[in-house]
Amino acid sequence: MQSTLIEVTTGRTEVVHDLTARCSGFLRAVAEGRDGLLHVFVPHATAGIALIELGAGSDDDLLAALRDLLPADERWRHAHGSRGHGRSHVMPALIAPYASIPVLQGDMALGTWQSVALVDLNVDKPVRQVRLSFLAG
Repeated sequence: MQSTLIEVTTGRTEVVHDLTARCSGFLRAVAEGRDGLLHVFVPHATAGIALIELGAGSDDDLLAALRDLLPADERWRHAHGSRGHGRSHVMPALIAPYASIPVLQGDMALGTWQSVALVDLNVDKPVRQVRLSFLAG
């Protein structure tokens, strides 16, 4: 298995951050045209990885849906940090902190409109790490 840790600046706003190009670049460097699996993992208790269409409004729709499901208010028992911070700790139960993607001949076998994205509601942590791992078949 080959693995690397990348740093992603998400800023201080809720974000759906596109990782697709970084994942493709990693595979170009390590997969060498082979088949296998790309595992994308965010080692944080308040972020997730989603396979979703980006750039056509779906990313904003996802953030809106998460705001409806997990409002940034005072209901959360986990209450340190910014207002509603506890919702960020619940989100990974809905959007897992990982995704595994088939790799065929060195490329991700994503659907036509799928992208790999980091979903981050935690406005208190502007920089994230993401682990990319390639397991050759």
